[in-house]
Amino acid sequence: MPNEAPTSQPATSPADFVRIEAAALNELAHRLDTTLQAPIARAIEILLASTRPIIITGIGKSGIIASKIAATLRSTGTPAHFLHPAEALHGDLGMLATGDTVLALSYSGETEELLRLLPTLKRLTCNLIVLCSSSTSTLAEASDIFLDVSVTAEACRLNLAPTASTTVMLALGDAIALQLSQQRGWKAEDFADLHPGGRIGKRLSRVQDLMHSGDALPSVSPNTPMPQVIYEMSRKKLGMTTVMDGEKLRGIISDGDLRRLLERDGKHALDRSAGEIMNPNPLTIHASAFATVALALMEEKKITSLVVTGSDHQVLGVLHLHDLWTLELA
Repeated sequence: MPNEAPTSQPATSPADFVRIEAAALNELAHRLDTTLQAPIARAIEILLASTRPIIITGIGKSGIIASKIAATLRSTGTPAHFLHPAEALHGDLGMLATGDTVLALSYSGETEELLRLLPTLKRLTCNLIVLCSSSTSTLAEASDIFLDVSVTAEACRLNLAPTASTTVMLALGDAIALQLSQQRGWKAEDFADLHPGGRIGKRLSRVQDLMHSGDALPSVSPNTPMPQVIYEMSRKKLGMTTVMDGEKLRGIISDGDLRRLLERDGKHALDRSAGEIMNPNPLTIHASAFATVALALMEEKKITSLVVTGSDHQVLGVLHLHDLWTLELA
């Protein structure tokens, strides 16, 4: 816990509490630009070089933050496990191997359960990175890298409950995870592979998982007469049809194309063929594209469907705007 009492009047409102935590984050950002610049660079270097999952440990509120940091590391491309220090002393030390990298969180740097791990960490020649508030604490002095997470005051009016300090720990953990992710070249495609469920999974759905293909794909040839074109569009219920010459896409016909044909040709509209009225330059999208990309393209071009193609430009399916709306991508 912080040793210094607040130098100003205690916080009395939710806004005051948030301002104290925001100030602590600003102090951390300043340190990252100055005194912590070299230590954090070295920590990132060690973490990147690790060939095994990073071990994150802490107890109490710091333990909760440690668990969240481990989860953030995992979801952004860095394998990591949370190690409960008390459970470690009852068998979970088996999680550790020679040369592992350990990230330990303790505001005081004197947490007994963590201090009891030090002999094992030394025996296994683990890299120890410590997030605490004092460079002279036992943990800091035993570490390879000390990262200062001290705060002037907690948001708690009594300056006791871990609030600003845990916020700073969490923010530093996020910064480490995101820096590692960036240096690993982590891409949206990689993120999508690890988040197939929930709202994130929906936003990262692929076009190929949503498109209408096979028998559901509307298709006619350039010589198809209009009555059959209308029948195909009505049967497949996508408001359009592809115009195919064998496996080659020649164009598309949409509901809008039909309306314009009727306005222009009237009773003679049904005498035309698909090739005569099709749009020969339809927009297409690759099957591996994200659903959000497809939605943005449709909204920009004010269209309701896209032809989906593969790596050889072959037609694989059709994506309709309604398929994207059901995902609640906004």
